[in-house]
Amino acid sequence: MSGERGHILVVDDHPTNRLKLSLGLKQQGHTVAQAESGRQALDMLYAESFDVVLLDILMPEMDGYEVLRQMKSHNVLRDVPVIVISAQDEIESIVRGIELGAEDYLPKSFDPVLLKARLEACLEKKRLRDQEQAFMYEIQKEREKSERLLLNILPAPVAERLKQTQDIIADNIEDVSVMFVDIVDFLPLSNSMPPAEMVKMLNAVFSTFDSLVDQYGLEKIKTSGDCYMVVGGLPIPRADHLEAIAGMALDVLVSTAQFRRSDGKPFQLRIGIHTGPVIAGVIGTKKFAYDLWGDTVNIASRMESQGVPDAIQVTQDVYERLRSCYRFQPRGEVTIKGKGNMMTYLLISRI
Repeated sequence: MSGERGHILVVDDHPTNRLKLSLGLKQQGHTVAQAESGRQALDMLYAESFDVVLLDILMPEMDGYEVLRQMKSHNVLRDVPVIVISAQDEIESIVRGIELGAEDYLPKSFDPVLLKARLEACLEKKRLRDQEQAFMYEIQKEREKSERLLLNILPAPVAERLKQTQDIIADNIEDVSVMFVDIVDFLPLSNSMPPAEMVKMLNAVFSTFDSLVDQYGLEKIKTSGDCYMVVGGLPIPRADHLEAIAGMALDVLVSTAQFRRSDGKPFQLRIGIHTGPVIAGVIGTKKFAYDLWGDTVNIASRMESQGVPDAIQVTQDVYERLRSCYRFQPRGEVTIKGKGNMMTYLLISRI
């Protein structure tokens, strides 16, 4: 690329050589800085950005080889092109410099045309490297953005599996706990509010739930309107998933007390919990969704929909597993579609 201009560092312990090179470079339109030793050169390279380094090999204290070694071991300086300066009879020095990572060499009795040609070649390499790094940076940013979006949709272990395979992801999980939370009388409330205010209110409530999900190590499955669904025990199994779900349910009731409806009244929630086996998997090809299916999900949903405002309704199975560490109040039998009458309890508090 003819006419490329750069910021050049000339490193040589002889003032005459530095001056001669610097004048030649300035005549070609480059900006030039000078270093009289290897140590000074490294200090300058750490302090500011250079496009090319013209580096003398034979210098006292720190020679050009050591400068090259330290540059090539640095995660930024390794990409700065280096042209080693050497006398014509120092072919071994030139070869060693190239082996250590120098781009080219220049004899001390240099020709201006040769200097220009080799310098422009290095500047073009530097420009292409910078362009490549900029492209790679943008690609990495997009990859990280895609990763964050995927993790907002899918649990991390499931997202990793999805990246590794094109097969359908579907698992039979023998023991999980499912909870549904619903805002009582949300439809008439939402009809009385401006849309933006309604969405803002719902986001504030559900964001509080999200924090509790993280706190208890659970997995949010989805929201549907004003209904919020959580599962414990997947995608990573844990023995205390039901205890975690129960703890979150109690905290949900407490945390929602801070919110007020547009009419000033407190929100009321219905919460339902059941435990048992589920099928878990990813559906969709463009808009992925991680979802659960099975009787456990349906019964947990019925525990919520046929529950009591500001109460946590649970099944007999939940009661039997938690009765030693939580307080319950029997509610009695509730008719569940497809299941008939089921004995239910209200979760009251921790013991």
